[in-house]
Amino acid sequence: MMDLMTITLKNTKKKPEDKKEALIKSITIEDCYSAALKRRVKMEVLLPPWYDETPEHQFPVLYINDGQSLKSIKVREALVDCYERNIIPPIIVVGIHAQNRMQEYGIASTPDFRNRGGKANKYSRFVISELIPLINKNFRTKEGADNTAIAGFSLGGLSAFDIAWNYPSYFACAGIFSGSFWWRSKDYKEGYDDAIHRIAHTMIRNSRKRDQLKFWFQCGTDDEAADRNNNGIIDSIDDTLDIIKELKSIGYSEGKEVTYVEVAKGRHHEDTWADVMPLFLEFAFGSKF
Repeated sequence: MMDLMTITLKNTKKKPEDKKEALIKSITIEDCYSAALKRRVKMEVLLPPWYDETPEHQFPVLYINDGQSLKSIKVREALVDCYERNIIPPIIVVGIHAQNRMQEYGIASTPDFRNRGGKANKYSRFVISELIPLINKNFRTKEGADNTAIAGFSLGGLSAFDIAWNYPSYFACAGIFSGSFWWRSKDYKEGYDDAIHRIAHTMIRNSRKRDQLKFWFQCGTDDEAADRNNNGIIDSIDDTLDIIKELKSIGYSEGKEVTYVEVAKGRHHEDTWADVMPLFLEFAFGSKF
């Protein structure tokens, strides 16, 4: 277990001209050792406006993979936008900095055909057994799945999906931006078959619906150029739409349980993910008032 008593909280300095965003206090945690990952984990915590002035309040929490990108994905700006439009309640955001994405992100139960994702099970254990207790102990969180979401981008999105899927008692929502659902158990040149070798799709097919767990997916039409089956649809969109088909086949319905956002000319890039972040925040937390 991570030592919950030895973390150091450091306020991150903000430029004085960032008046609205400065209402969201940023705290850096650098000195947490994870027994599961056998390394120190850095994270950034964004606290809602007037957190210190409202000691009686507790807040829902969003955990984000690739937390080193919170600034470039403009999470702070998205929060301010949502607060000003009064579409989500104040929340706490925990951005988990990545270190070895190709090994720590993936599907915990099965590495891919190149043995990538070999530490995904350890990363999942870190999030569930170490990180969530750490945040709950040191911040005023609303505990429980109904008040907790997880999100990620690309491989981090695949990881967020996998963690939520395997631990539905901890999360009510997962947000997947340009998720790497191509993650496969066989190389394209070695008899690959969409129907059986995409790992996340197979995982869903061999499982059951997670009641109360909902999903938000996003892809951009310019995420990539690859089209392995030559059907005129890029692979990232194909793979995501097929994930949704698998979810629907076990009882999920589109709308409140599963939402898909396709961005015209959207790229596999932080700028596109920043553009749609407010949409995800509203989906994940808009019902929490």
